[in-house]
Amino acid sequence: MENSRLYFITGGVRSGKSSFAEKKAVELAIQSGGNLHYLACGRSSDAEMEERINRHRQDRHRSPLAWRTSEYATDVTRIGKDLDAKSIVLLDCLTTLLDNELFLPNVPLTEGFLHKVFTKIIKGIGEIRKEAQSLIIVSNEVVQEPIFQDEFLHTYGKVLGLLHQAIVERADEAYLVESGVPLRMKAGIPE
Repeated sequence: MENSRLYFITGGVRSGKSSFAEKKAVELAIQSGGNLHYLACGRSSDAEMEERINRHRQDRHRSPLAWRTSEYATDVTRIGKDLDAKSIVLLDCLTTLLDNELFLPNVPLTEGFLHKVFTKIIKGIGEIRKEAQSLIIVSNEVVQEPIFQDEFLHTYGKVLGLLHQAIVERADEAYLVESGVPLRMKAGIPE
């Protein structure tokens, strides 16, 4: 979609970024008469993740507008068949998507593979953006954490940092959420 808007929202774990993203999506839908789509990338891998997934579901059920939820741990472009020019898509979250795409069993983390994963995610974001009115991407600020002692985590942090830079470059607005407070880091042109 030619006038599609891209919003990037990041922050630390439990910073309130998902709640802010959901409020932003609802606000956009109310302003435009759009429909809400939640693109969940998380997998229920343990009790804590299951609790987080359930909490996000409950938050959406309490929303003043109905959400349509699609669960794609990888290959997020599959949501495209459900979108139209009035769709507001919330992708939650980029870090989980990267984890799902990057750490496959028995696949070595070569530079070629890392580039392929990076390109696949960026291309997928572009494809969703072509179909939707707005795309909101939530991510975690893990690259500020001291994770680089482990080679896998170092690789993950490196690719995530590159994804953040590429997405923010394309974004109309970017936010960092700390302690529930969104800080606008990049402002779009007012409409």
